[in-house]
Amino acid sequence: MDSETVRGASSQHRALSALPKAFPHTLPVMAGYLLLSMTLGLVTHTYGLPFQYPLSMAVVIYGGSVEFLVANMMLGAFDPLQAFVVAFVVNARHLFYGLSMLPRYRGVGKKKPYLIYALSDETFSVNCSVEVPQGVDHGWFYYWVTFLDQLYWVTGATVGNLFGNLLTFDTRGLDFAMTAMFVAIFVDNFLREDWHASSFLGLGITLVCLAVFGPKSFIVPSMLAILAVLTLLRPKTTSEAGA
Repeated sequence: MDSETVRGASSQHRALSALPKAFPHTLPVMAGYLLLSMTLGLVTHTYGLPFQYPLSMAVVIYGGSVEFLVANMMLGAFDPLQAFVVAFVVNARHLFYGLSMLPRYRGVGKKKPYLIYALSDETFSVNCSVEVPQGVDHGWFYYWVTFLDQLYWVTGATVGNLFGNLLTFDTRGLDFAMTAMFVAIFVDNFLREDWHASSFLGLGITLVCLAVFGPKSFIVPSMLAILAVLTLLRPKTTSEAGA
């Protein structure tokens, strides 16, 4: 057996041995992802979109809440600038996730592009906090956590859309799940805060933009305004929150 074959067998062994070690850490993510992504699939079904749409979004976008927004945008006029701004602002936090994961992803080789691409909130939580078991290749461990999490999301979104054809009850209004999700995230964040200035600023700016731009055009201006104001006030809000 030549050295090239030995190295290939060794690499395959490291990859396969990391899978059963990583899988248990993804079970909580699986429970949440399957439920939420099936809701996404059902929502796209109510919009009249075939399963290829949620499947493609789950693979290519893989942005959680952004996919709900994109599904809604598909029903209106094509506005690439709005789509870009909304997606960027909603997922801007991933910039900081990526920076904090650079030390852990050092030395993972060709797996790094995918690990960066598929870094979601829940995957970040697992890979950032977990202690890789001794003797397990850390690159493959992080890869399997990331891959399995995305697989759960893709599966749920696709199945939810396909099962929508089997539902006999009226699914109109199901897209309110997106609004409910954002409200739940806001309330959870509000309850965790010691200082609520950022939350009140966000609400106030959004209401002003709603009054000025109307219900169909207020999202992008409000997001940009919130980002700008909070960036300018960051030194003050940070010092007040820590006081």
